Amino acid sequence: MIYGAKLIAQALHDLGVKVIFGLPGLPVTDIAQEGLYLGIRFISFRNEQAAVYAATAYGYLTGKPGVCVSVGGPGVFHVMAGIPHATANSWPLLVLAGSSETHNANKDAFQEMDAISLLSPHTKLALRPPYPEMIPKFVKDAYRTAIFGRPGPAFVDLPANLILGTYDVQRQKLSPVTEVPQPNSPGSRIRDVVEVLKTAKAPLVVIGKGAAYARAERQIMALIDRTGIPFVPTPMGKGVVPDSSPHNFSAARSTALKGSDVVLVLGAKLNWILSFGLPPKWNPAVKIIQVDTCADELGKNGGDSSLSLVGDVTLVVDQLISQLGDWRWQGQSSIFYRNLQTAKSRNEDKAVKKAMVNKVPMPFERAFEIVKNELNSLSRPEDGDIVYVSEGANAMDISRSIFTMEHPRMRLDAGTYATMGVGLGYAVAAYAAYNFPEPEGSAGSHSRKKIVAIEGDSAFGFSAMEVETMARFQMDVLIFVMNNSGLYRGDTETAEKWDERRRNTVAGTTTEGKGLTAWSLGYQTDYQKIAELAGGIGILARTPDELKQATKRGFEARVPVVINVIIDPQADLPMDFSWLDMAPPSQKMQRGKL
Repeated sequence: MIYGAKLIAQALHDLGVKVIFGLPGLPVTDIAQEGLYLGIRFISFRNEQAAVYAATAYGYLTGKPGVCVSVGGPGVFHVMAGIPHATANSWPLLVLAGSSETHNANKDAFQEMDAISLLSPHTKLALRPPYPEMIPKFVKDAYRTAIFGRPGPAFVDLPANLILGTYDVQRQKLSPVTEVPQPNSPGSRIRDVVEVLKTAKAPLVVIGKGAAYARAERQIMALIDRTGIPFVPTPMGKGVVPDSSPHNFSAARSTALKGSDVVLVLGAKLNWILSFGLPPKWNPAVKIIQVDTCADELGKNGGDSSLSLVGDVTLVVDQLISQLGDWRWQGQSSIFYRNLQTAKSRNEDKAVKKAMVNKVPMPFERAFEIVKNELNSLSRPEDGDIVYVSEGANAMDISRSIFTMEHPRMRLDAGTYATMGVGLGYAVAAYAAYNFPEPEGSAGSHSRKKIVAIEGDSAFGFSAMEVETMARFQMDVLIFVMNNSGLYRGDTETAEKWDERRRNTVAGTTTEGKGLTAWSLGYQTDYQKIAELAGGIGILARTPDELKQATKRGFEARVPVVINVIIDPQADLPMDFSWLDMAPPSQKMQRGKL
């Protein structure tokens, strides 16, 4: 006889699952507990959304499905936030959720809902085992589906009677999924692509986070170093080739996309992050060569399906290197390359000037420069011993160019789905992937990583209570909350003016410019106190010197640290997000105006 919850936990253990994320509640609590008895770590969160975001990030960092367990009904709805997030990012995710008893179907049972019908359109596979004997097979089928082909989410619905019952079921030991088949591209297609690259006058390589997921860094670095072709990484593609490479033109991204005549896209979709591969951001005559594991992505938006390649990016790049031989791009004297160098120098000079603005409250750029310099002095950036998590439009956007990456999978952000609220769940996942015994993640050296989260004050509010989760598991995560008292920007420079706006808002006298705006948050809220209540350390930093000292103390601490950084509210600046332009070309609107 075997307990249903143990049967489920055994299936996960057999598949090699080492960490489960979730929020326990009836009827799934015992799945987590039985997993603990088998040596699987269970990280219990304060909200299912943070748990599922952590599971998605764990899937990306380890290359294995991240597992999330939740209750049924409202728990499933909370977990659902991570499912399109996993789909858009192509990250493997396995969700197991409890549900009401099968014998109480259609009786208004406890948290009764049809989760299969809800999630089938949004997952690669959604299953409900009809009998306890089927549980191991269904769990394995969902696990395999999450990781095979284009990675994504899979779901198993587990009725309470299957979880909590005891059954005479013969032990079905599962074999772990140790290798995922990866396709090569035909040699003739590789030769065609090589000929196009060799004849390009202005070639470019775009490196996406799919290349990081595929562990293709060695091959892509060899391609870039041998050919000398300029490259641009997407935000989470940073570090596949070190940012310090002389061929990196991320600081001239717009010039690179606009001026290239042939672009090799490795592990990235032609979505909003890459302006869809279309004019006016791209050259109208560009030839775009996509490399993707799934054929349905090829030729989408600005791609050229006649030149694009189906295959694993690691294997395809190896094929390209073999066919290219000793060929090296000789365009360093071309107008294209000179334009890249000019744009790169100009933009880097602008960034340096912004980072040197000496005022209090500090602007984003100045605060980030202080944090970066202090962390670099305390760590070994060349060894990849810091993992950066960032979210919040300005916090994420501005920090991306300031914090450089020398290794892959060392930067996590809102991703393809631009999901806010992921930051603290990501930080927990990164800690688990890199710092737990026998870590399943890999980046740079295998030494211990410091997890650093850079949070906008709005983004931090989505999951701030997960600081308690970090404290409970003794995760020494360092969190910077960039506090400008608003979404994108604050309303005003002074507490007195903010109080006046609040009084007008409460009284209902919110005529033009006199009340709190739609993007207002509390004025200089004491976010650092959340760490204190959980047993961590909270620090308030207003000046450059305070921020420098706080960074050093936070880096050396062995408990969660929240540094509340009071920055310039930028009340007079328009709201913007440099990677996004929602207005159609014929209807450009003035930024920041309602």
